Amino acid sequence: MLTAESSRFAHALQNLKLLALSFFFLPLDTFILFFSYAIRILVAFPATSHRARVRSTYTRYFEPRTVLVTGVGMTKGLVLARLFFIAGHNVIGADFEPPFLPITCGHMSRSIKAFHRLAKPDGTREGSARYCQSILDIVRKEKADLWVSCSGVASAVEDGQAKEMIELLTKCKAVQYNVATTQKLHEKHSFTEYTKSLGLTVPETHTITSKTAALRVLEDVRPSGKKFIMKFIGTDDSVRGDMTLLPFDSASATKAHISRLQISESRPWILQQFIDGPEYCTHALVVRGEVKAFTACPSAELLMHYEALPPDSSLSRNMLRFTQEYAASDPENFTGHLSFDFLVDRKEAERARRDPNMVVTLYPIECNPRAHTAVALFNSTPEMIEKGYMSLLEEPTTPKEEGTNGASYTPPVYPHQPGKYYWIGHDLTTCVILPVLSLLKIHGNSFGEAFEHFGTFLEHLFLWRDGTYEIWDPLPAWWLYHVYWPFQFAKSLVTDFRWSRINVSTTKMFGC
Repeated sequence: MLTAESSRFAHALQNLKLLALSFFFLPLDTFILFFSYAIRILVAFPATSHRARVRSTYTRYFEPRTVLVTGVGMTKGLVLARLFFIAGHNVIGADFEPPFLPITCGHMSRSIKAFHRLAKPDGTREGSARYCQSILDIVRKEKADLWVSCSGVASAVEDGQAKEMIELLTKCKAVQYNVATTQKLHEKHSFTEYTKSLGLTVPETHTITSKTAALRVLEDVRPSGKKFIMKFIGTDDSVRGDMTLLPFDSASATKAHISRLQISESRPWILQQFIDGPEYCTHALVVRGEVKAFTACPSAELLMHYEALPPDSSLSRNMLRFTQEYAASDPENFTGHLSFDFLVDRKEAERARRDPNMVVTLYPIECNPRAHTAVALFNSTPEMIEKGYMSLLEEPTTPKEEGTNGASYTPPVYPHQPGKYYWIGHDLTTCVILPVLSLLKIHGNSFGEAFEHFGTFLEHLFLWRDGTYEIWDPLPAWWLYHVYWPFQFAKSLVTDFRWSRINVSTTKMFGC
């Protein structure tokens, strides 16, 4: 992995190699594209058949709505656009895109009736206003009934501003939290404080605004043997992947590590207790404080493989219960996507896998008040649209059942046949190309390790599903690997933008 200290030549070579890789696979991928189109003519797929059935004149009481989905360049936005399309609605897509350069893969989706470019927020008040106004203009022009926000972390607060503006000035409803709720959940320190106020368990957490304060806390906890991780409260790609356990055995080593970090009143961090155990993530749709759809899956720092936990498993049920308590804490202001990252003590997680009724202690370490890529697990669950999203446009009619804690709730929709998801561009690089190149190094991977990686790739290729490719809608996947990413790599070459990792599913490049 390259760093900020790596040479300019190394970064340029990295971009050139990936450009060459895209060019190398262009003929094969183009063949797959046209083969998919040919199959589509001959075969009726469940997705398009479902849309034809619900929009048929023989279907009673169905009213197609106009739905604006922002963030269709990312997997989560594209998945939801396709689901609304399958459910019979008219989908308007929007995302950030250079003028006259249609590089966004969702722009090319069959599910999109019209696509609009959004003004990108730049951190200024004027930039935020332009962004919100661009969404409002689309809502008015397309007469949208529903806005489903699938934007990324960079526009989290602006999406809250847009929600307030849209619902004030139009009849359109927004699947998005207001500004106050978004800020409370988005910021790590305020999320932790709010979670504590609800009486829910949180890891020991300290807000840090100086290096002296960080060292003092770490010295105080040294006798307990606890370990902590320093996390920047805001967004900084260069430190996002730093999972260093503190304090070190040596006080001087701890001081040296802390001294390298930029900590101040205007750039606060948190020290959060490290829990030794597996990490899990969730994705939920919340409407007026009710969890309408839910899934949970194993997680990782750079999550590129998704496999849903069984809904009746102890871990899944405990995470659902946590999410329901959270959503019910402020029903008036809880409408949107809600995702948590949890840590579970390793021994407790092992017992929970054997006992489906076990109460598990969850340690929430982060909240994302926006859609999670785990929504891809709902690919075959179009009923999530009517039972979940469309309930925002009318009063809920689903009968309520008694929850385990005595409170009533609407049973959420879980993914049907969720499958397992990966991204072939990521796996081809990490499971085939890099292990093969490592064999050429003196201290690289062994043949056994390389074959293990290759076996993983073959398993994913034949038994898992790609998060972007759909045989009835193949162009977005082709566009992602042969237009979007080549454009980004070429742009990085020209501007000397230095990145260490990329996330294929969210189309994000992590700067050094």
